Amino acid sequence: MLKNPVKQSVTWGGVSIGTMMFEFNTTGIGRIAANAGAEFAVYDMEHTGWEIESIRMLIATTPRPGLVPIVRIPTTQYHFVSRVLDMGAMGIMAPMVESAEEARLLVQSAKYPPIGRRGAAFSIAHDDYRNDPIPEIVRSANAETLLIAQIETAKGLKNLDEIATVPEIDVLWIGLYDLANSMGLPGQMQHPDIQAAIDRVIAACHKNGKVPAVLVTSVEEGRAQIQRGFRLVAYGGDVWIYQSALKQGLEALRARES
Repeated sequence: MLKNPVKQSVTWGGVSIGTMMFEFNTTGIGRIAANAGAEFAVYDMEHTGWEIESIRMLIATTPRPGLVPIVRIPTTQYHFVSRVLDMGAMGIMAPMVESAEEARLLVQSAKYPPIGRRGAAFSIAHDDYRNDPIPEIVRSANAETLLIAQIETAKGLKNLDEIATVPEIDVLWIGLYDLANSMGLPGQMQHPDIQAAIDRVIAACHKNGKVPAVLVTSVEEGRAQIQRGFRLVAYGGDVWIYQSALKQGLEALRARES
């Protein structure tokens, strides 16, 4: 497997900034993001309706490892994890992880023995179709694959400490909007309970050697979250970035006309 610069960076205390993809499943979107300077792209299967062939195309047209392809699977099941990894994903994001058992299932599904139970398929897409020695492929894949557990429900927050202790989970990604909904505080990101939850996730990461991660929707929010301690940060998603930039441009042109 290729070296994963995002995993290497955040493991050694650095910050990695990327984006998310929800709408534009085109052959150019990965290269566009890479040329813009994104370090990773999260291709979403939870909310988009994208099927496995769309994800396969997106990964295949991502300029790895300059842009690290991460896939958010719809739910933590073996066939979702193993298939996208075999296609060349370099990271997996599991939504709504609510227990250590679910986190362990993610690890078991993503790692080759003896760590997990991922099925063997070599010299295919995840190996760039190379015929490297199998022991090296196994070692590299286990070392380089980035595993992200999302903490985004009240139950997940309750079981945070147990989830954070699961070996081989690299990142705890707080899903603020889902968490706020789950806590009965939809959209209330500045509520003291939400802010306390953020602090809890960051503290659990520091205690257990995990990387705290979050999605931000503005530069100002991103700077504040990095200063707060987040080290894996997704700046917006394709649909929102495009819509925002288009709106700003159109409004500026109309203002000039008046």
